[in-house]
Amino acid sequence: MRKHKKHHSKKIGMPPGSLIYVGQADNDVSQLAKPTISLLEYDAADFVERKLSTEDLATLNIHEIANKKFWLNIHGVHDAALIKQIGDLFNLHPLVQEDILNTQQRPKIDEYDDYLFLEARSFKYDQTNMAVDSEQISFVLGRNYLLTFQERSTGIFEPVRSRLRVSRAHIRELGVDYLAYALLDSIVDRYFKVLEDVGEDSEALEDILLHKPTNTELHSIHQLKHVSIELRRAVWPLREVINSLTRNENDFFKSTTMPYLRDVYDHTVNFIESLESIRDSLSGMMDIYMASVSNRVNLEVRALTVVAMLFMPATLIAGIFGMNFHEMPWLAEKNGFWWALGLMVGIASVMIMIFWRRQWLTSKT
Repeated sequence: MRKHKKHHSKKIGMPPGSLIYVGQADNDVSQLAKPTISLLEYDAADFVERKLSTEDLATLNIHEIANKKFWLNIHGVHDAALIKQIGDLFNLHPLVQEDILNTQQRPKIDEYDDYLFLEARSFKYDQTNMAVDSEQISFVLGRNYLLTFQERSTGIFEPVRSRLRVSRAHIRELGVDYLAYALLDSIVDRYFKVLEDVGEDSEALEDILLHKPTNTELHSIHQLKHVSIELRRAVWPLREVINSLTRNENDFFKSTTMPYLRDVYDHTVNFIESLESIRDSLSGMMDIYMASVSNRVNLEVRALTVVAMLFMPATLIAGIFGMNFHEMPWLAEKNGFWWALGLMVGIASVMIMIFWRRQWLTSKT
């Protein structure tokens, strides 16, 4: 099971809005990759994509491109100075900037007068180690712009970029609200890929448990339960976030986009139901494992009991003939030892026959 360092202790005693990075990285953030900034400007006819440096960002005049829709994406949120620079440029609330830097939060949504702020989580499942790696993605949706903040470059939004690059693409004719929907849809679609992989591991594990479970399978069950808990913690609040978006109280989403948002909401509900089914299956696997271990212990105890019972008559006979009496049957007989030994074998044979007829000598219960 993967363990991630968390640095919430850095913020103890700090005032609200303090820009301190909280994440899974090492204490020295200088070892992390340098943040990258990409800007996509588009409308129905034109599309421009370019990489920006911090110097370019400082000279960026968002009013000059106000007649177009644009998407600013940042990979790497450990640079507090960069987040503050972007926050000042777009007049983001200090608490929003603080939430972007805190990568350990649950999905949430905050509405402001000029923009909508929401957070979600993306997942990647490692089938080899049965572990899941998560990434926080923050959205700032304005009237004609969209800001996205990712912890690292994972390629999750590349399909959407490819659609924007196509000339006369339908997505260019729509607003940034539809772009925000498309990105959320990409995140939810990846959830189902993770769910499919977890389901395959769960089914394979169940087949092994029905034959000969070991401690390895017990560890795998705990791994998958940990994965399902992480997924549930992310998707359950995300469902409420998307449900809040469908209410569209501040009109950040056009009426033409609302059916698509409701479709994403249905996907999250479907995902949660499927995830609950896997969680129930994992709980059942734990019961199967415990029952199998208990059954195996019972079989071993029964085998030891049978062996002990086979030797009990022999012990009794040997004890009787070992008593120090002067007059005892067979003591003076020439073949008395062999008669006693034959009696022991005979009784043991009869007992073996009885045990066999009662199926005590087989693995059947």
